[in-house]
Amino acid sequence: MEKIKVLFVEDEQTLAMIIKDTLSEQGFDIVLAEDGNEGLKLFFDIRPDILVSDVMMPQVDGFEMVNKIRQTDKATPVLFLTARSAIKDVVAGFELGANDYLKKPFNMQELIVRIKALVGRIQIGQKDENSTEFSIGDYHFNAVTQALNYLGSHEELSHRESEILKRLCINKNDVVQTQSILLDLWGDDNFFNTKSLHVFITKLRHRLSKDERIKIVNVRGIGYKLIVE
Repeated sequence: MEKIKVLFVEDEQTLAMIIKDTLSEQGFDIVLAEDGNEGLKLFFDIRPDILVSDVMMPQVDGFEMVNKIRQTDKATPVLFLTARSAIKDVVAGFELGANDYLKKPFNMQELIVRIKALVGRIQIGQKDENSTEFSIGDYHFNAVTQALNYLGSHEELSHRESEILKRLCINKNDVVQTQSILLDLWGDDNFFNTKSLHVFITKLRHRLSKDERIKIVNVRGIGYKLIVE
């Protein structure tokens, strides 16, 4: 199996070298860039499988770099690393075309899982869209029968619960936009339907609560993301 080629853009050199050494030991092919200008040049030179980038950098920051990349490349997954906690910055990153973000400081294993999930999701693409059975931690979900099983116990989901969970499973570790779910299942993304969707998300969280590794994260202003830690 070919190594995952990672372009890592980070101006803090100590952190950059730690991550390079760790990812290299885990079988990744990693190339470093010190800032957005160098990252932009290397991106089109080496065509990485994934771009991992800090946000706050001198001269050209991560947002500006990705904005320029997305003008011609819409497919390569982008993972932002950021110390920023303001929701507006997270939203701005997704609007530019980021696929995920990780707040500093982060666990190295979580970074590895996120990278593999993003690259794997892009590679399997259409196959996932047609999937009807999913493993979610210790749960097994059948989207056709609307059955959710947990270690021998069984419960049947409502149609909307099933359809929402299916979309979250297909895009595991990636954000599913609220507007997309509402237009697909309600036909309208108005305020009242948005509140209704939140109620269904709460129900799904309760149904999946027996496995503490499972989380449905609300990315405010964007949508929801299913994570299995």
